Amino acid sequence: MTFQESIRVCFAKYADFSGRASRSEYWWFGLFAMLVSFGLSLISGILWLLFALATVLPSIAVTTRRLHDTGRSGWWQLLYLVPVIGVVVMIVFLVQDSKGEDALVQA
Repeated sequence: MTFQESIRVCFAKYADFSGRASRSEYWWFGLFAMLVSFGLSLISGILWLLFALATVLPSIAVTTRRLHDTGRSGWWQLLYLVPVIGVVVMIVFLVQDSKGEDALVQA
């Protein structure tokens, strides 16, 4: 999936927590959000805040779909609440290969 396709899909599935997201879809969208956030923070705090609010739901949704693709439930995102270790574990989960179609049954 290309950079533009990833952004388009993530915003098209703005609040879609079902299905799967490939590694490239997840990481390209993350790069887009990070770059735009950084650029807007240099311009205006208000613009940065508006963008951050606009991308919270799509970010949670794409992370849920990525976790489904690795055979896990979207509830694993609660690990982000555990300082340091939670973020490390989530990164490990998110970089893993896709599981088969059976992974959706478990998630």
